Amino acid sequence: MLRPPPSACSIELTAVTREFDMVAAVAPVTATLAKGSFTALVGPSGCGKTTLLRLIGGLDAPSTGRVARGIGPVGFCFQEPRLLAWRTVLENVALPLELAGRDRAHCLDCARRTLELVQLSDAARRFPHQLSGGMKMRASLARALVARPALVLLDEPFGALDEVTRHELDSELRALWEQERFTAVLVTHSMPEAAYLAERMLVFSPRPARVVADLATPSIARDASAWTSDALGACVREASTAMLHAIEEARR
Repeated sequence: MLRPPPSACSIELTAVTREFDMVAAVAPVTATLAKGSFTALVGPSGCGKTTLLRLIGGLDAPSTGRVARGIGPVGFCFQEPRLLAWRTVLENVALPLELAGRDRAHCLDCARRTLELVQLSDAARRFPHQLSGGMKMRASLARALVARPALVLLDEPFGALDEVTRHELDSELRALWEQERFTAVLVTHSMPEAAYLAERMLVFSPRPARVVADLATPSIARDASAWTSDALGACVREASTAMLHAIEEARR
């Protein structure tokens, strides 16, 4: 088992906005994400969720306002696995450590242990074209975790998978977070997935993104029965209602 990050990363968003060519993508957003928390960003397609995720990760800068986060490595996991075709799974997972200048033997050792976490050890020597969609996403997740990140940013990581595989990976990701306690921020269009994975859901309006609901997800065991539980269903309905009201207001 890998050691948990020495300190997960807190995030402070203070009146953050983002504009592109005079078009507002993110309205002023103020929020605090605690160390070791798991937060889901949900809202209509194109509302600015991914833009906000990029701001949190330092891949973009706000037009106004401030993004502050603790010091530590950041792991990214996107909808497309983006694995390098000419590298094995093990070598793909080791890549972030190699780019950081770590010793090759150390990189490969950390990659092997991280593949164990995502139940992909038996595919270490395969190449991406030899993997199923679910296996590619496990490899992508392992690559995001290999540097022991303080913060993990997930942008629709399982959105292209079938429902059965998606549920399996949701369960594994939630278990990994409970074990490792990195700070996690997830963008998803699936309200049930957000309620299952995260502790907290920030619901956004149509573009420009503004928070219309800040909801705590139910404190229930995240097992197979959770997907059909009344508590999870109630959380999904509350989030969906807030989003639909925001969409109706935007159309007026």
